[in-house]
Amino acid sequence: MTNTESVHSKKEIVKAVVVTYNRFTLLQRVIACLKAQTHALDGIIVIDNASTDGTADWLDQEAAESGLTVIHQENVGGSGGFWRGISEARTGADWIWCMDDDVFPRPDCLQRLLAHAQDEGTGLLAPRRLMGGKVYTNDFTAYDLRHPFRSLRQGRLKGRDISTPTEIAGTAFEGPLIRTEAVRQVGLPEKDLFIFCDDTEYCLRIHQAGFRLWYIPDALMDKQEFFTDDSWAERNRKKKWKRFYQVRNSAYLNHHYGQTFGARYLRGLLNVAGYILPALFTAPFSKAWSWHDIPRLWQAYQDGIRERLGKY
Repeated sequence: MTNTESVHSKKEIVKAVVVTYNRFTLLQRVIACLKAQTHALDGIIVIDNASTDGTADWLDQEAAESGLTVIHQENVGGSGGFWRGISEARTGADWIWCMDDDVFPRPDCLQRLLAHAQDEGTGLLAPRRLMGGKVYTNDFTAYDLRHPFRSLRQGRLKGRDISTPTEIAGTAFEGPLIRTEAVRQVGLPEKDLFIFCDDTEYCLRIHQAGFRLWYIPDALMDKQEFFTDDSWAERNRKKKWKRFYQVRNSAYLNHHYGQTFGARYLRGLLNVAGYILPALFTAPFSKAWSWHDIPRLWQAYQDGIRERLGKY
């Protein structure tokens, strides 16, 4: 891994994939950031998951005026969006740059990522995200597929002072630059996860295929802040619908890839207990959870270990 910021002699062909749903203003900012990259993109593909806030009309106008590629589809979540976007982008590209609609790459972000793309064994390059000016990261350096009382994600970068490129095992779909050859070898993301764990699952496959993944701290993106003024109960109430996917998909991931009985069943059970117990104690006096959420959480765990995926 070199630490140079020089541009390759070979022009890397890069297509960006953005998945969006009802974030019109944020999406406009993302597209503006992509167009402003010092390493010009060879295509921008936007997957619109049935937005209803004016996004669709604006995207169609942008497609006509600036050559943006726009795909409108039903709301199949982030996982279905990236499945479709990566499928479209992999033809004729060396790299695919994936991102949600709430991250904003700085002008030299792509150029700084590509400065570390020479090694053909590198399958993914992840930028550093900043939220409110502070480092925001959920990247990690290893998977634990055996021990039920340890997290699947080991060696988290959060809280560490990272100043040089660091090898990782997983990151989020918030700006990873993915080598198309890695996509050819491991296939597309698991589209039926809807949201949560789709990025972890995809990184795991890239990692297991023998590609190296790197965190590049001088390639910067800004991330939008949400729920900053909400109370604990209000924030959890708004995000509650996502928790069922989080429980199910975590249980699925552990069951599908776990190498021991404990990792396949017990780790997911401990995870869902971490939601059911707070729901039991807070349901009588808080809007964060209600009694009917408890059987739904349990069903989500059962769906995960039975590997029953799809949109609820």
